[in-house]
Amino acid sequence: MRPSLLAAAALAAAFLLGGCSSLLNEDETIGWSAQKLYGEAKDAIGAKDYARAVKYLEKLEARYPYGRYAQQAQLEIAYANWKDGERAAAIAAADRFIKLFPNHPNVDYAYYLKGLINFHNQEVAMTWFTDADMSDRDPKGTREAFVALKEVVTRFPESRYAEDAAARMRYLVNSLASFEVHVARYYMKRGAFVAAANRAQYAIQNYPNSPAQEEAVLILVQAYDALGMEDLREGADRVMRANFPDSRYLKPGRGKETSWWRFWNLDR
Repeated sequence: MRPSLLAAAALAAAFLLGGCSSLLNEDETIGWSAQKLYGEAKDAIGAKDYARAVKYLEKLEARYPYGRYAQQAQLEIAYANWKDGERAAAIAAADRFIKLFPNHPNVDYAYYLKGLINFHNQEVAMTWFTDADMSDRDPKGTREAFVALKEVVTRFPESRYAEDAAARMRYLVNSLASFEVHVARYYMKRGAFVAAANRAQYAIQNYPNSPAQEEAVLILVQAYDALGMEDLREGADRVMRANFPDSRYLKPGRGKETSWWRFWNLDR
């Protein structure tokens, strides 16, 4: 073979070998067992390298889809995605686990994790009380958190997560009730008295033990008064006096000729 052909062949062989070597080096996990992949993923989570953890866990699911590590990997994927700021992917992973393994011993954690993810998604929730127009706000994430945490409390009362889930539910109830009252107040300021009464009534019926109840009843009284619905106003007034006898709304410090519900305004 001529020298030029030998050189070309050698160069081609070098490219082929280099390409094979490059392919082999692209994926360090080739040949790893399920246990190895899971262990490396847990180490990555411990090091807060969540993106790397997700990569290992997804490879584990793809290569060993039927083993016990694959099931646990789905939960770890949900957690790692959440910690990595990938909220939608985290919730999708938790939902997938719940759907595929409804009777799994750790399904309570899947519900709890889903509740936590929504619970901590406060960026949108924080705008509830600062936005000028509250009428079209929907605290969807908060409601979804409540539903998921309620599953833990009601279906798995012996779960290690039940106590914390219940505490978070109480907080969420107060948040949701406050939201409804805030919207009702918004409607009152703009003269939408029917809408205000409806939102106040919703808060009273759905969140009966929340701190926002007192103001919800106040708004109900004021809305009915503004609408000229005297019977309903008197009924709401009796509810206020019976349930909140020491309410500051009942002590306006004005003359008897002024009804307490006309003294207190909602410009707060």
